[in-house]
Amino acid sequence: MSKKNKQNIAPQSVGGKKGSFFEENTKSITFIVSGVIILLLLYIGYQRLYLAPRADRAANEMYMAEQYATIDSLQRQAIDGDGSYLGFKEIADEYSNTKSANIANAYLGGLYLKQGEYENAITYLEKYSSTGSHILDPLIIGLIGDAYSELKEFNKAVDFYQKAVKKSNNEYTAPLFLKKLGLVYEELNDFEKAEDAYRKIKTDFPSSHEAEEIEARLARVRAKAE
Repeated sequence: MSKKNKQNIAPQSVGGKKGSFFEENTKSITFIVSGVIILLLLYIGYQRLYLAPRADRAANEMYMAEQYATIDSLQRQAIDGDGSYLGFKEIADEYSNTKSANIANAYLGGLYLKQGEYENAITYLEKYSSTGSHILDPLIIGLIGDAYSELKEFNKAVDFYQKAVKKSNNEYTAPLFLKKLGLVYEELNDFEKAEDAYRKIKTDFPSSHEAEEIEARLARVRAKAE
């Protein structure tokens, strides 16, 4: 791709839609999206050593989109491109069936979720194919749960949070999605299942960040159940 002179880009403000679920989980969701971006950058760096020529071109095209993805005010350019460099949408389409296109779908899902475009987030996250990563794969599944939570489709959110926990029962992702699972069960007024989710954090992941406030959450659902 020929490189043109870089255009001056005016930062764009991104206004995310925040429902009740998002308000209680802003820190968690921001943490997830940021974690996905960091993991993707590391993953792409590793894959560049092994890509075939066509896929190698795709990885090289992703460089600028990756830079934009880390800056809130420039994330629309990460999605759509800037006129000189491709965005993730075009990379996913033009280089379909490559590993880089797969990662571009993951980026798109995370970025759309962060911007409050939940249907678009689901569309691209569901195009992602498992890489075998014990961290990245459950994060992507959990992001789909977040999108359904924001759409208030709580039964679907439950399914994806459960899948995320089962996908990799590690201290990094499992307690995070158990917490979200509990919150969704509370939205569904199923306080017994919410308590089960929170108790699992307490017993199985006592040193996790999510365990720090678990007693308060357990007390809350027990009071609601009475």
